[in-house]
Amino acid sequence: MVYFLIWAAVLVLSFILFRKVSGSMSLLTPNLISITFYYSLLASTFIGSLLIVLNIDEHYMIELLSDDYFRYQGFFFICFIMVAMPLTMFLVSKLASFDGQKEFRSYMEAPVYREENGNQMFYLYAFFTMLSMGAIGYTILKIDTIPLLELLKGSDNLAQLRITASHDFKGSTVIRNVFGVALAPILSMITFIYFIQRKQYRWFFLFALTTGGALFLSVYDLSKAPIFFYMIMVLLLLIYLKIIKLTWFRLAVLGGLGVVLLVVMYVFIQGVTDPSSFLSYNRGPIGRILLSQVAPFYLHLDLFTDRLDLLNGRSLPSSLIGLYDMEQIRSARLAMEVFYPQRVEEGTAGVLNTLFAAEAYANFGYAGVIIGTIYVGFVIQLVYMIFIRLPKNPLFLALFVFFTVNIPRVVIGGFADFLLNTLWVSVLIILLTPYVLLLLYRMISKHRKNRLDEQPS
Repeated sequence: MVYFLIWAAVLVLSFILFRKVSGSMSLLTPNLISITFYYSLLASTFIGSLLIVLNIDEHYMIELLSDDYFRYQGFFFICFIMVAMPLTMFLVSKLASFDGQKEFRSYMEAPVYREENGNQMFYLYAFFTMLSMGAIGYTILKIDTIPLLELLKGSDNLAQLRITASHDFKGSTVIRNVFGVALAPILSMITFIYFIQRKQYRWFFLFALTTGGALFLSVYDLSKAPIFFYMIMVLLLLIYLKIIKLTWFRLAVLGGLGVVLLVVMYVFIQGVTDPSSFLSYNRGPIGRILLSQVAPFYLHLDLFTDRLDLLNGRSLPSSLIGLYDMEQIRSARLAMEVFYPQRVEEGTAGVLNTLFAAEAYANFGYAGVIIGTIYVGFVIQLVYMIFIRLPKNPLFLALFVFFTVNIPRVVIGGFADFLLNTLWVSVLIILLTPYVLLLLYRMISKHRKNRLDEQPS
């Protein structure tokens, strides 16, 4: 009962703080902060921590803990994160004079700015579309088998094929991930906005190409999450464009359709046919969200407290530690090798990704959890404020939606990606550089024209 009361008090306090910094915690108007709270923290972390500390989880990963002490240590760490992260966000908002409720409402009500020089923009995004389509073709050529096609053929070795397709890719992961996986969905949103604004079929053609590419990359390796996250991007875009307005009924219908799709994927991809697996809180899709996502956090605490030395920065981005001649060791992969060596040897295991604090602890112990939580809260709030205050044009809106969906994923993916995410940096450079150059060109041209007009005839 004591742990439940602590959990409930922390939940209420955390929700209040998140509401202050986000401007809206309504499920009908989701945003970066509210999705981080509901998905990354509440569903994927906090609920599971209560089940684990009460010792009613009955989860296969938690059974691997060497001592129940880690159940309690993990619970209090997560309680700290639930309060310290939004508190950091609140302080950042105060320093930036950011009124979450007022500024988010203004952003939602604002129309999307119509860019000038539509021809220049079309040629620019047509070029990017060709790059993205080329990256998708390159991806297909560099994988031995496409798991999606093997599923359609009736293959029974899907688990290994999925791991091989994602982790044993023979080509350049930069080309696949930057120009394909990341760029295709962003381009599909940008071209959709231009099509809605200009009603030109050339924009619809680009939209159809990029959307098809984004959908293919979401499902080709039989991963379940990417297609759902892409659908959430599309939904957010439609909400921010005021094309649709969510109601509780529509949300329930969408949720129901999502559940049906998830069940179908579990049945045909993973071969789950036991109905009880879909209703159990510690197995199947529910257990995957509530417990399997947070359980590796506890395994990290166990592994890097009594079994292995702290990594001391060795799992940080290779571009950073490479300067000090250090070999990168991702804690999520190391944890998988220690706890599930047989699955790693068989090639059916990937990594034990979990809450960012796990990797922070694996590297720097208690200091990593404390400083890491403050840092992540600062980064998320800073990104949110920047996009809310940027002009609402096709490029910035698409990027905002992209980060609104992907930052919460990284919160339960690892700490290193918050220090230097080369994928995000690459996407920003690729998309923003030509946009800024075009903006400067327009300013210079306009200035020259004004000077010519001012000259006496």
